[in-house]
Amino acid sequence: MIEKVRDIVALYGGVSIDVASLDDAADLYAAGMTSFASVNLMLGLEEAFSIEFPDVMLTRKTFGSLAAIAEAVAKLSSNTA
Repeated sequence: MIEKVRDIVALYGGVSIDVASLDDAADLYAAGMTSFASVNLMLGLEEAFSIEFPDVMLTRKTFGSLAAIAEAVAKLSSNTA
């Protein structure tokens, strides 16, 4: 799952460095992602994984790293299964 998340971050995250070179725990905001880009990223993730992020998960922490995103997606995916 982390590789699919990485691909989606590369498309929508707006980070200024190569996403493939990022550690799973690297801070995406420090890598150049803006709040606006995080909204686009959220929409891309929702479409790719057929999930919907609830308001309580719309935080900087949820979208702060590849690992955090993958954890959130896994949680939401298991809730829809």
